[in-house]
Amino acid sequence: MSSDRIIRHHLVDRLFHWAMAASMLTLLGTGLCPILGLEFDWVPVHWIAGVILAITVIWHITRALLQQDLMSIWIGPIELLKTIGSIRSGIFSKPGKYSIAQRLMHSTVTVFCLGALVTGLLMMVRIDTPFWERNPYLLSQSTWGWIYVLHGLAALIFVSVIMLHVYFALRPEKLFYTRSMILGWITRKELEDNHDPDLWKDAGDHSV
Repeated sequence: MSSDRIIRHHLVDRLFHWAMAASMLTLLGTGLCPILGLEFDWVPVHWIAGVILAITVIWHITRALLQQDLMSIWIGPIELLKTIGSIRSGIFSKPGKYSIAQRLMHSTVTVFCLGALVTGLLMMVRIDTPFWERNPYLLSQSTWGWIYVLHGLAALIFVSVIMLHVYFALRPEKLFYTRSMILGWITRKELEDNHDPDLWKDAGDHSV
């Protein structure tokens, strides 16, 4: 290992990313394939993947609140106003650890992932599991209808989000981000070319 390498993602964060990716792809595959005419016993695989995703997300949120810098990934009115100002002026400053596009992606995934998880966990009441017997009468039919609509909407949006995410991850100028999610590091030159070290608070503290 060289001191020219800067840690962007620690091992625990990379494991979270790939565990979440595997869970989401399993959920999308088991949920959408039957709609395409591929019939199989998908319900057990679907809800187990959903539980794994829920546990993973809860663990990530807890770690983010206790150990990580939320402001580095947070997007709010100030960040949006700065971005609008940059677009109008044509002058774009280098971001900190995460660009505005990465922050938007993270916020979109957060909102719709939580929506899918909440509705999905509610829908589990309607199936038999090792933990309880199904109870389809817990809520009214109209309420169940809205839950299914919101769950399906979140799934469809995830299809678009994943396609967009993979597209940018495979672009030649973005491949160093993909490498960092696999190996954990970027080079110091990649840091200086694409980021503002002063805004990336711990960049200098994690050379490898």
